[in-house]
Amino acid sequence: MTPFTYARAQDAADAVRRAALADTKYLGGGSNLVDLMRETVERPAALVDVSGLSGAIEARPDGSILIGAAAKNTAVAEHRAVRERFPLLSRAIVAGASAQIRNMATVGGNLLQRTRCTYFYDNEGSRCNKREPGQGCDAIGGFNRMHAVLGASNACIATHPSDMCVALAALGAIVHVQGSGGTRSLPLTKLHRLPEDHPERETELAPGELITAIELPVLPFAAHCAYRKVRDRSSYAFALVSVAAAIDVQDGIVRDVRLALGGVAHKPWRAWKAEGALKGQPANADSF
Repeated sequence: MTPFTYARAQDAADAVRRAALADTKYLGGGSNLVDLMRETVERPAALVDVSGLSGAIEARPDGSILIGAAAKNTAVAEHRAVRERFPLLSRAIVAGASAQIRNMATVGGNLLQRTRCTYFYDNEGSRCNKREPGQGCDAIGGFNRMHAVLGASNACIATHPSDMCVALAALGAIVHVQGSGGTRSLPLTKLHRLPEDHPERETELAPGELITAIELPVLPFAAHCAYRKVRDRSSYAFALVSVAAAIDVQDGIVRDVRLALGGVAHKPWRAWKAEGALKGQPANADSF
């Protein structure tokens, strides 16, 4: 781990101001960033601790929920309104990590966690365009059983590791951010980028922009859901493939459906075409 300075942000504006300095990273729970720093994959000159910012979970009267980015994963998974209105999110969080990690990890950090590609972590023996742009990708010709099968490029086949993001993609979550130019919002499905020729650019966030909250809009059939995850062991492990699904069936017909896949792409993969193919079809094995 290389030396760095540390500061605790007083509020979002203070965090953004401090992050204007070069090579500065935001620190939430640290469950991913600190590991990367220990492996010297990440070498920030400064850390801005945002764990003390809002982690409030607001269950709104209209049925939507607003979650502060500093909320711990455990708090979100166990929140009564989340379990009742959006159980898909709760199930995905619980499937994602042990209780100890969920108690530390924040929602904002979960969205921005980096790939667990072993070639990305091996900064002494492997080439990686994500870690060192232009270096090459040893994963493409190497052991790539857990790498991307959708949306990959000749520069990178790494996958996004988050279970939470898969559920959020299916639920149509909205991400609220703040930067030096003010505040803005974007769909979670637009937050992460595909690798193309620049896999080092993982999100659409501008330098220094801070995720402040995640909004779950009203989805009447969100409780009719399932989260399934295939992994190499029954204990906690990253997905070989996962799927988040919510469905609205009326009179035996699929009226609406949400599908998202994890473990298969550089970002949570919303299955728009599959959704379109199912809508209006009989809710039976042949359709599915």
